[in-house]
Amino acid sequence: MTWSEVNGMERSAAGTTWAGNHAYAARALVRPASVDELADAVATAPRVRALGSRHSFTDLADSALLVSLEHLPRVFELDTEARTVTVDGGSRYGDVATRLHERGWALANLASLPHISVAGAVATGTHGSGDGNRSLAAVVTRLSLLDGAGLERTISRGDADFDGTVVGLGALGIVTRLTLEVEPTYDVRQDVWTDLPGDAVEERLDEITGSGHSVSLFTDFSSRDFAQAWVKSRADDAPTELFGARRATRQLHPDIGAVAEGVTQQGGIPGPWLDRLPHFRLEFTPSHGAELQSEYLVPRPRALEALAAMRGLRPRFAGLLRVAEVRTVAADGLWLSGAYGTDVVGIHLTWVLDEPAVYAVLPDLEAALLPLGARPHWGKCFAATAAQIAPLYPRLDDFRALRARVDPDDTFGNAWLDRVLGGRSA
Repeated sequence: MTWSEVNGMERSAAGTTWAGNHAYAARALVRPASVDELADAVATAPRVRALGSRHSFTDLADSALLVSLEHLPRVFELDTEARTVTVDGGSRYGDVATRLHERGWALANLASLPHISVAGAVATGTHGSGDGNRSLAAVVTRLSLLDGAGLERTISRGDADFDGTVVGLGALGIVTRLTLEVEPTYDVRQDVWTDLPGDAVEERLDEITGSGHSVSLFTDFSSRDFAQAWVKSRADDAPTELFGARRATRQLHPDIGAVAEGVTQQGGIPGPWLDRLPHFRLEFTPSHGAELQSEYLVPRPRALEALAAMRGLRPRFAGLLRVAEVRTVAADGLWLSGAYGTDVVGIHLTWVLDEPAVYAVLPDLEAALLPLGARPHWGKCFAATAAQIAPLYPRLDDFRALRARVDPDDTFGNAWLDRVLGGRSA
């Protein structure tokens, strides 16, 4: 059997990313119906990568062969004594959250989109928001991966390679199962405020981001003020005022003027965590769809410098930036996490769908942010080279060594990894 036959599995053209900006160069996309079929595909392909919910904006997931885990048997194993749930690599957060809530359990946090796959979000260090909330990857306690020979290995928290494996960028194998920490279900209310004064943000940023379980500030940097602040609070902990901002009287989309039909319930009405923590509802196309995204995770002590730099750069991206979201993430110890070793403030940028124009301004933006220690989100658009990224990750050489050891044939390598990490021997 040759790899191109892939044992008669369902094959199709690979298609494009979620936004449609990148067409995958893979010769085929296959959808194994079992872990054994997945193992056959991995073992016979010269290079292979897993394709999740396609919510990336680059060639991060591209390879000679792509495998989708959407047809694998769903796994949902809730251990109430250990307070964990084990799910398969193809599961989406929205689906996992629904099943957890039905059984009286919850995750500590969610990203703004419930549409994304668990394995893909974890592998790229994706996160939600909140001063006390770590990235989604930080609640992983165990994961299983298929190596280049199609053999499964399992690694648990406390094992020597665990912190280097969780945010693995797809470079260490195909993730088939993940175990996540859970807690009893809870309610959240979402209050939206408008016209938050810039002076308040500069003088009381810690108080503002600490005013709820999850807080997001929205701006286009055309003024010092912030157009919206979304405060998601547990139980009765919601603020009654927000430093001069005005309480919104209707549902709002973070991009001013956009239709708010697809956003989660606002107005301070309590509801289940899975219906409030994301910004967008699972049954709707999130955000705009036809867009590009970038994000930079800035060490918290440098956040105000970063925001000032963004305002200074506003003339460079006028007409390109739809909206920016400012949010916080707590530190973790995962080697390639954007919050490795430090609390961070994320500056998330939603751009119009114009790749040449967006990539033309990214070098200037990064010239201002990277010297502050900002780390680009792995799954989004950035221009930084391997030489620029390397100083931002103290354990990068350790990750390269781990990758060489667990994937000696470079089965899971691709052009993106070579370009962004500088190759395994850099």
